[in-house]
Amino acid sequence: MSVNEKLSEIYGFLIENREYNKLVQQKIYNKVILPYSDPVDRIVSLLYHAANTQSQPRINSLALFFKNLYQSPDCMNTMANFLNIIKHQTIPNINYNGLFSELKEQKGWGNKTAALFTKMIFQIHNGDFSEKLKIWSDAPNSITDNDKLHLPVDTVIISIFNELEKDTKWNFTEINDTLKELSSEMKIEVWDDLWFWGFITQIGSGYHRKFRWNENKYWMLQESDKCPAKIQEIQEKANQFLKILGK
Repeated sequence: MSVNEKLSEIYGFLIENREYNKLVQQKIYNKVILPYSDPVDRIVSLLYHAANTQSQPRINSLALFFKNLYQSPDCMNTMANFLNIIKHQTIPNINYNGLFSELKEQKGWGNKTAALFTKMIFQIHNGDFSEKLKIWSDAPNSITDNDKLHLPVDTVIISIFNELEKDTKWNFTEINDTLKELSSEMKIEVWDDLWFWGFITQIGSGYHRKFRWNENKYWMLQESDKCPAKIQEIQEKANQFLKILGK
């Protein structure tokens, strides 16, 4: 079976099982966003959450980024203002690709973290999550033909692609390009669930890991459902995912 055939099968699995990661994501957003009513505080909280997912954060650069934002806190009231302040000029088209492109150029951010923040902004504004989570009134609620999202690629996802095809040097760009070329109808926000299933089925560190159900990692997800029956259900789903990978 080719890589594209396996990816198509994985995508089908992700579509059928969106509820599991969505529950985790909803709880994360509730924890990160809902304690705050002011849009500025909400965006700051979301930015810190994204930055703190880095395994080796460039603290000095990130600190300077936040210092600069706090000099003009009103810039975080809207998506347009936020883009304008980090770009240092007015941006005519406000979309998610622009948000990713400008944020990844900020020192301390980079591709993965910028893609993660952009993906979260899209998710909380596209109608699939609670209306209470929305922050920016000018954030688009869909991805148009001239816009795009990027998958936040980390070692969990790279390890999955290494299992699919070891001869390819998988990285952020290679994976996103492969997924975009696979099918125009496949949505990047669906592929984001790949991290959840990869995380709970990997053992070890680095890019080459052992693949099998890892209940300890599942328990380390604070937002995961701890009901024994639900854990058993998710384990069975995880084994289906591993079967697709050929493990």
